[in-house]
Order: sequence, then C-alpha cells, then structure tokens
Amino acid sequence: MHILVTGGAGFIGSHIVEYHLAKGNKVHVLDDLSTGSQENILPFMENPNFRFDQADVLTWKGLDKTAAWADYIYHMAAVVGLFKVLSEPVKTLAVNIAGCERLLRAAQAGNWNPNITIASSSEVYGKKTVAPFQEDVELTVGSIHSLRWNYATSKLANETFGFSYSRKFKMNITMVRLFNTIGPRQTGRYGMVVPRFIEQAVSNKPITVFGDGKQSRCFCDVRDTVAMLDKLSSNPASKGQVVNLGNDREISIRELAALVKERAGSSSQIIYIPYEEAYGEGFEDIQKRKPSLEKLFELTQYKHKWKLEDTIDDLIARARKFQGQEA
Repeated sequence: MHILVTGGAGFIGSHIVEYHLAKGNKVHVLDDLSTGSQENILPFMENPNFRFDQADVLTWKGLDKTAAWADYIYHMAAVVGLFKVLSEPVKTLAVNIAGCERLLRAAQAGNWNPNITIASSSEVYGKKTVAPFQEDVELTVGSIHSLRWNYATSKLANETFGFSYSRKFKMNITMVRLFNTIGPRQTGRYGMVVPRFIEQAVSNKPITVFGDGKQSRCFCDVRDTVAMLDKLSSNPASKGQVVNLGNDREISIRELAALVKERAGSSSQIIYIPYEEAYGEGFEDIQKRKPSLEKLFELTQYKHKWKLEDTIDDLIARARKFQGQEA
C-alpha cells in the first residue's frame, strides 16, 4: 500500500507515518518544516519504505507524480496553532486553502482515485454553544475583523473543495473535523494547551490558564486518532462525508490544569492570564467544543483505548525523561 502524508513531519502527521510503516506500507512525506520538525520523522529515515521531501505543498514539482502513486492520501499540511494563525493570517489562508485545492487537482488529474482524507477542524463550528456539535448543523464563523477566524475559514474552504471534487469527479474524499488531538511530539510553541501545561507542571513553573478557565474542550489521544483515521479512510461509506473525530469527554481548562498538576505531583501555582495579554486585543475564545460522535462510531465501530489521565501520565513521564528527572 502506498501512502502520501502532506504535513507528515507534524504532530499528527508523524503518527500517521509511524502507524502505516508499522503495517508495512510505503509512506511518502511532504513537509516544508515550517511547523513540523525533522526530529519527528528522524526514527523513520532508515526505513526502506519511507521517503521524505522537504518542500512546500504550494510549489512542489513532485506532487502530481506522487498523488498518482498513492493509494491513500492524508492531507495534514496546514498553518496550525492560534499563535501561528494570529501572527501569520495571510499565510494561513494561502497555505491552507490553495494547498488543499492543488492537492485535489493533482489527485484528480492522475487518472487514479486514491482514498483522500482532508483534515478539517472543530474550529468550523464557530461560536456555537449548543453541544454536542453534529456534522449537519449550519455553520457561522465570527467577524472577518478578528484574525482568529482565518483558520476556521480556511478549513471550511477545504471541506467545500472536498465535497465539490467528490461530487464532480466521483473522488474518494473524506473530511474529518478534528477535536483537540493530544499526545507525544506535540509542542506548546504555537498555543497548544496540554503540552504547555505538562512542561510547566513538570518544571514546577506557574501553570498559565488563558481567560477564566471555564471554557471546555474534549481531548483525544493521537494514537486513537490515527487508528480512527485509518478506519475512516478505508471505509467506502465515509466517502463524500464530513465526520467529527475525537473524544467526547468534556473538561474545563481550569479542571485540566488542576488534573495535570495533580498527576505530576507538581508544586506549580495555577495562574490566570487575560486573553488580551495572551493573544492581543479583541481576541474571542470559544466556550465549548464537544463533538457528536454518532457518525464516527457508526462508520468505524472504534472504541477509544486512551483515557485522558493515561495520556497525561504518559506525557508527564516523557517530559521527565527528556529533562533527565526521576520518574
């Protein structure tokens, strides 16, 4: 089996690579390393089934040939993380929208119909507060005057491209709305909350909660995420569908901070930082992000293997090992 992973040196992408190499598949990664890291894929470099091209999905000359080679394509290449989205609003739109369309155009032109999975995001649900969110609800994002919505806008465009190519050309395309994936190799550098909390707790630094911490999220271990992605991508019933993918256990950010502190046995103080200080003036946060997983379970029959506490314990142990601490 031939697998193409755009953004394959990123957090989720590198786990997709690891998963498919373990199954004996041939995997080709495309990544410009703007947010991904070569360190994430370093263990795979000597694997004869692995190939890596450091290049931009917008300009890479090998895209047509590789898209025609692949049986499965996971399109993960994107500008991600709130810090990155707010600091690079134009690049967010250009890379996320044009990159997806170029990939679909290349796949369609290859006279081959690979199974394509497009990574979308829970951000497309915008300001909705009635949870759990179902895939067929009407979507309205915030004002264009707030740059934080550029990411959601780009992901909605990706979904629309996916639907359009699927219907016009009968292509095998599935759109997945990812809800707060966490796990090994994730960095807090671009605003991801769990790795930031872990690093702060293990170092006994203040745990920084943005806002009042009452906003809630649902976190899914990346090892569950990639297993569900595999089941979705290989299921003909998922083609032309948008599917929520994550875990539906809800927890507030202040509860998450307390949980990380407790599991780490940390002496860290939990402090609260105003949104304006963290993200800049006029920032809007979302109070709820809880998915309906009915469609996901119907299509995959998957049962999550990782509880939030288990993931946090694993990440704490990894962080301590990295810092040379005793477990």
